[in-house]
Amino acid sequence: MAFCPTCGTQVEGRFCAKCGVAVPAGAPGTPPPPQGGYAPPPAAAGGMTDNVASALCYVLGLVTGIIFLVLAPYNTNRVIRFHAFQSIFLHVACIILWIGLAIVLGILTLLTHGLAALLYPLVGLGLLVLWICMIVFAYQGKLTVLPIIGPIAQKQAGM
Repeated sequence: MAFCPTCGTQVEGRFCAKCGVAVPAGAPGTPPPPQGGYAPPPAAAGGMTDNVASALCYVLGLVTGIIFLVLAPYNTNRVIRFHAFQSIFLHVACIILWIGLAIVLGILTLLTHGLAALLYPLVGLGLLVLWICMIVFAYQGKLTVLPIIGPIAQKQAGM
């Protein structure tokens, strides 16, 4: 199978149907390197790129973190393991924070009604922003280590 040396499209015959350039008879069977300096990120063994798998670790917290720790091609990659462990620890920390906040604000509601009504949505919004940031940072390939749970996740992932 020949490819056009100018535009990289697949050629059947001696001329490129897209740009009209003559293709030599002994043209190589591999496509030319992508133009524009873009090279796609390396794919993991399962076919999904590392940054997509890392971002998906955070999508459903505990569930996707455990899934990526169990799936065979991804559980050997240290970066994906780190994001999976950090996702699990982050989700557990959010659950503990939410339960603790519910207890504290339940007591404070008896004393002051306005503080509980203001603090609950603010904490929820902060956790939502943190969750979205972790998904975006993992997709961009950044290794963001959270303050308390990040070093624990690094130890678990073997980094």
